Amino acid sequence: MNAPPAALLDARYRLGPVLARGGMSTVYRGTDTRLDRPVAIKVMEPRLAADPAFRTRFEREARSAARIDHPSVVDVFDQGDDRNGPEPVLFLVMELVEGATLREVLRLRGQLGVPAAVAVLDRVLSGLAEAHRLGLVHRDVKPENVLISHTGEVKVADFGLVVAAAQAGASHVGTIMGTVAYLSPEQVATGTADARSDVYAAGILLYELLTGAPPFTGDTAISVAFRHVNDRVPAPSLIAGDVPPELDALVLRATDRDPAARPADAGALLAELRQVAHRLEVPRVPVPVPPSDTAGDTQPVAAVGMRGTRALPGGVPGPRPSTDLPAPPDHVHARRRSRRFFGIGIAVVLVIALAVGVGAWWLGTGRWTEVPSLVGVQESAAAKLLDDYGLVAGPASATFDDAAPAGAVLAADPPVGTRLLRGEIVTLTVSTGRPTVPAIDAGTAVATAEQLVRDAGLTPTRTSGDAEYDDTVPEGTVIRTEPAAGQPVAIGGPVTLVVSRGVEPPPQPQRVSVPLVVGQTANEAQALLAELGLSTVVQSALPFQLNENPTVIGQSPSAGAVVEAGTQVVLDTL
Repeated sequence: MNAPPAALLDARYRLGPVLARGGMSTVYRGTDTRLDRPVAIKVMEPRLAADPAFRTRFEREARSAARIDHPSVVDVFDQGDDRNGPEPVLFLVMELVEGATLREVLRLRGQLGVPAAVAVLDRVLSGLAEAHRLGLVHRDVKPENVLISHTGEVKVADFGLVVAAAQAGASHVGTIMGTVAYLSPEQVATGTADARSDVYAAGILLYELLTGAPPFTGDTAISVAFRHVNDRVPAPSLIAGDVPPELDALVLRATDRDPAARPADAGALLAELRQVAHRLEVPRVPVPVPPSDTAGDTQPVAAVGMRGTRALPGGVPGPRPSTDLPAPPDHVHARRRSRRFFGIGIAVVLVIALAVGVGAWWLGTGRWTEVPSLVGVQESAAAKLLDDYGLVAGPASATFDDAAPAGAVLAADPPVGTRLLRGEIVTLTVSTGRPTVPAIDAGTAVATAEQLVRDAGLTPTRTSGDAEYDDTVPEGTVIRTEPAAGQPVAIGGPVTLVVSRGVEPPPQPQRVSVPLVVGQTANEAQALLAELGLSTVVQSALPFQLNENPTVIGQSPSAGAVVEAGTQVVLDTL
């Protein structure tokens, strides 16, 4: 590292032993000589300190992080760029947290159980919520960046440093704008991140607190990132059987691949977590702290990078002291044994108290669940959701509904919010959509057709004007329906039955009234009678014809007679 121990940075900060080392920085235990207080000093790698773009971004992100004033966020006191040595030293001065990272606690304890997991995540979300309120996004929420002190304080560290590295082009193997095990799908796909990306990472963190391991693993970072984009995070209860359905649902909501489906920010997720904890009556337990015997050995501090921070032995490296020391007196042995037995006794009491609390929670409320909101959900999804809540979907009843699509749940019995013992049955009422006109065969009796229409939830109608002649369908039976079979109709809507009148009779001959044509010329009379469908015969009253277009002086049938079309009218001419 470019800043040796015992160096004085900015004529103020004295570097002590190395506490932790990551891929981009080394963290020292240090002293603020001006205020005479212990601090943690993160010194960036020389290759980053020499990059002007990184230095500019680093200073901007450090100022932003210093704005966060919250007990669950590591305080940033100062940042500097010391150029008094052979190469620049870029550093960040932070609050010194005496303890270990959450990663170390998980490594020592494994899964934390529901009460402890809720206690840890509550504090993590509190810190993130304050950052989100200020418009800041962490982008790399993970156990390595969560510190737990020996007194039970939980603090989120390293706001903005991932962005500083990535936007300055300082990415390296193992860093893809964050850590792949906790990256949101949008960070993998587009590199963008907002408060909902931190919510996704917090959901992954909750999964790991409950199960002891993150949901996705793989041989390469790319394979893990690919799973975040394409796979749904499984329910924690598949690994840890004591996880209630409500926490399963919270994890699945926080880690939805669609950012719009997640809580809007850490504050919203924190509110949901507290509601679930209150509803389940999760006992309040202390945050699990790292073993106290690590206080003098290591001080792990989170650093940027996929692999996180590796804790190093405390103290300045040097020759090992001799182990050939005189044996302590007997009273010292006795005192040590007494302290050891006292510590063991306290640990046993705490374990028993925790077991009793968890057992009481299970016997009191853990066996209980409640009917989730199911209205509008498809039947198959509702059955899965009930299973997630520890309930069983009974045989569903179906009914028509004008608004809900087919297969959607209309109601649940017992209704939403009802507390039930796990394993109880919930009966669903499912929509079959709008009723459809039944298929009625031509020739069906009217009474039968009307009953079929009623059975379909519709109203049969029939009027004399709806009857039609039909050569094939017997008189008095149904020809068809209007609307046609298969068409959706509002519940109780009318369906007209078109009834057959039998074979259509032949048409009646056309009858016309014979007009008066006397006085007209023969040609005019013939034309008029032809228009009415009557034929004509012209005969002269004389044995000879005086002109080619004589005048009509008589007609038979006479004017006004009603005759069939085609009747012959005799015209007498002169």
